[in-house]
Amino acid sequence: MKKSKYNVAVVGAGAVGIEMLRCLKKRNFPVGHLKVLARSSREMVVDGEKYQVEAISPEAFNNVEIALFAGTEGEKGAAVTYAAEAVKRGAVVIDNGADFRMDPKVPLVVPEVNAKDIKNHKGIIANPNCSTIQMVVALSPIHKKVGITRVIVTTLQASSGAGKAAVDQLKDELKMIAAGDYNDIHANVPNKAMPQQLAYNVFPQIGGFVEDDFTSEEWKLVKETHKIMGDKNIKVTATTVRVPVRTGHSEAVYIETKKTISPDEVKKLLAKSPGIVLVDDPKAGLYPMPKDVEGRFETFVGRVRRDPFVKNGMWLWVVADNLLKGAASNAVQIAEALIA
Repeated sequence: MKKSKYNVAVVGAGAVGIEMLRCLKKRNFPVGHLKVLARSSREMVVDGEKYQVEAISPEAFNNVEIALFAGTEGEKGAAVTYAAEAVKRGAVVIDNGADFRMDPKVPLVVPEVNAKDIKNHKGIIANPNCSTIQMVVALSPIHKKVGITRVIVTTLQASSGAGKAAVDQLKDELKMIAAGDYNDIHANVPNKAMPQQLAYNVFPQIGGFVEDDFTSEEWKLVKETHKIMGDKNIKVTATTVRVPVRTGHSEAVYIETKKTISPDEVKKLLAKSPGIVLVDDPKAGLYPMPKDVEGRFETFVGRVRRDPFVKNGMWLWVVADNLLKGAASNAVQIAEALIA
């Protein structure tokens, strides 16, 4: 039954949890009672507004109707411990962590792509990985129109994708370089959250190295794309790269399509697709960049061009705010679709 307001819990008081609180407010989600849950109780302030953070417990989910779990990439999230308790008490869990994404009983949802899968939930809905979300938003309209047979993607992922500690590491390294100290920066930086120096550097490792020497992040792009787009026949391969950017993931995406489609047709298709902003006038220096998309909910696409050597080959450049569309706002959009 549709209601005018819903009791919501945000689980997690880190970067993604804070963005979830902002998104609920900015998108005017019909919140009745709101609670913020974390490991320990405290007061926190977001944009001048005070929130009383409660210590998480099974009982904290009593009377909660929608529970947004902020999750932590690469770690076992709070949802492993508390999702079942929240569901048992009547909540629908929307989890940003990686723990339930590939569970066949749990829908993995990007609302612009597969909102219809929400109705199959059994109490838990998973939010995909940040790099997957923006890619499938851009590719789904093309796949529906002409079919995509192959995807080769190189991601350029911001430090905030690895959490606040990684952003702090980048800041500390930049300060050391600005002070003229180039000696073994990575060894001497006080807080190391990433496996390599990031300032003045890029490195091709996000997650651990697993099957066939691809990283866990690279395999997420493969498996999650198959699940969200409902097509395991798409050949997806990825290289994921950490870059010295604060917020905003960029992706160079190469696709091959079943049927021929021109770059102009792709641009027209993307320009009218929900959740996409086309920025594509390269001669005027107009294309998506992380600095311009920070704080925006949409996925930005540009540099659409044909491969001159492969009949149905095409390139796209895809950029989005990884904390918003890549996490918090996608989760809130799932909640919006859920109550609709």
